[in-house]
Amino acid sequence: MMDLQNVLTILFMACATYLTRTVGYVALRNRKLSARATAVLEAVPGCVIISVIAPAFVSDRPADLVALAITLFAATRLPMFQTVVIGVVSAGLLRQFIG
Repeated sequence: MMDLQNVLTILFMACATYLTRTVGYVALRNRKLSARATAVLEAVPGCVIISVIAPAFVSDRPADLVALAITLFAATRLPMFQTVVIGVVSAGLLRQFIG
């Protein structure tokens, strides 16, 4: 069973990721953006996700460290959505079976 705090954290992360992307585009929709500004707007959702998984780097739980390694490997080869799905699924399964 999922803890309410975990569910709320996931929902707030999803909202923060969505809002950082859409608010930037809505606020700047009538302006011509440079390539650099566009790159910054596209990188913001990734920064939100990284800030959430960063604590796993100092975790003492083997399941978290293995899930982190799997996610990092996926991030080098796959787009962000697939990487997030792989990270969430691997963390959930590994925590269930490894502890």
